[in-house]
Amino acid sequence: MTGPSSLPREGREHSRDSSVTRIDVVFFWATRIVSSLGVLACAWAAIATGSMLLHGHPAYAILLGSVFVICAVIGLRSWLHPTAVHRKFKILRGIGVVASTVVFAAVVWLIPYGAVEPALAAMNSDGSVSVTETADQIVMTPLGTQSEVGLFFQPGALVDARAYAAVLRPLAENGHTVIIPKQPFGIAFLATGAFASARAGHPPVDSWVVGGHSLGGVVSAIDAQTFSTASSDAAVGILFFASYPASNMSELTIPALSISGSNDLLATPEKINASRPNLPPSAIFTVIDGASHANFGDYGPQAGDGTPTISPDAARTAISRASLAFVDSIGK
Repeated sequence: MTGPSSLPREGREHSRDSSVTRIDVVFFWATRIVSSLGVLACAWAAIATGSMLLHGHPAYAILLGSVFVICAVIGLRSWLHPTAVHRKFKILRGIGVVASTVVFAAVVWLIPYGAVEPALAAMNSDGSVSVTETADQIVMTPLGTQSEVGLFFQPGALVDARAYAAVLRPLAENGHTVIIPKQPFGIAFLATGAFASARAGHPPVDSWVVGGHSLGGVVSAIDAQTFSTASSDAAVGILFFASYPASNMSELTIPALSISGSNDLLATPEKINASRPNLPPSAIFTVIDGASHANFGDYGPQAGDGTPTISPDAARTAISRASLAFVDSIGK
């Protein structure tokens, strides 16, 4: 009596290969192609992200590293040890292939807008401002007399937190502590608890203007509604950079400032005007003539944005002055 183990080598290979169906061959090649695309997508995303891999929130770097390793291992195994899969697992493999392509698309979509000059230079400490950077936030601390009112500022979606250093540094130079959180994957909604955890650790600051750019402003509006009540009055003002609230906050009595750009095609002038009924009646609206959405930070052009007709320096100066005057006007 003979079994597979007693067959000649050629016979055993023929027996094994005969169990491989046409759909198995399709899955072999689909796995190899998809895993190779995953490796390439992660490598390209890492190159495009650049220094943000070190200076951004670690969540994206961890995602890139994990997807790269998993794809490399699966791809290598598929080449070295192709095996037929039981029918009930073929559906799972098909779902896995589709899910993998979604993950790769997300990896590419999450590539952030990295900070450029003069924001990078503004990250350096000097005799007037100390700048500290951790894995989850940037803190600008005045080295002279410190105000009891600080600014907690949420970046826009997929924007490097460092991109706001130059436009917000004048506030720190004039006595206001500035905190810029680093959001997981660059999404403000994933950093909704950042203000609650950071607000109490920076004496003598005990009151905060909460603000943000674009999607960051939406999350800051939520913080303003949560922390401006009589029992938790940590939020004493709201500052919007090319942004507006997602819900009605007109019942709040705290000061509000909306700074927008006339050439912004993302937070358009029409959208800003439509937001007026949702802000406190005393809200101030300041329009920077010629400014676009990307003029509110230093991170280069942004997809879908308008073309600015004002220089970056002039726009930054106007935004900084309006922001400083607003925060200065809020006292105890």
